[in-house]
Amino acid sequence: MADKVEFELVSPEKLLKSQPVDMVVVPGSEGDFGVLAGHSPMISTVRPGVIDVYEGDRVVDRVFVAGGFAEVTETRCTVLAEEAVALADLNRGAIEKTIKDLSEDSDDSKSEAERAAVEAKLAVARAKLDALGQSAAH
Repeated sequence: MADKVEFELVSPEKLLKSQPVDMVVVPGSEGDFGVLAGHSPMISTVRPGVIDVYEGDRVVDRVFVAGGFAEVTETRCTVLAEEAVALADLNRGAIEKTIKDLSEDSDDSKSEAERAAVEAKLAVARAKLDALGQSAAH
């Protein structure tokens, strides 16, 4: 087990994953980072994007996260996600409709705070769409 890293993915509702993996690649706010056993301890914010879970040299699981935090130790990578959904469960049509609706909401915003909240949701929806576009290439 010394060559594995324990990967945990936690959403506000529950523990979604807890499994030993060969590597996990996390969309950090400073760029994607890979975690292998023996990684230096660190904490990072997570931007909206896709976590890739590896067994050997293959991706065995892909999960979209809407942001959050990651804590890495020599033996563990824990991601506390604001929202997490399996990439396979994302629906392109529903996301495109959400983007259209949020764009209209942004145009109709009455205050800067309201606009900022809508723009944050819009950024997550666009990141989901980007993730679906990338998954076609994998």
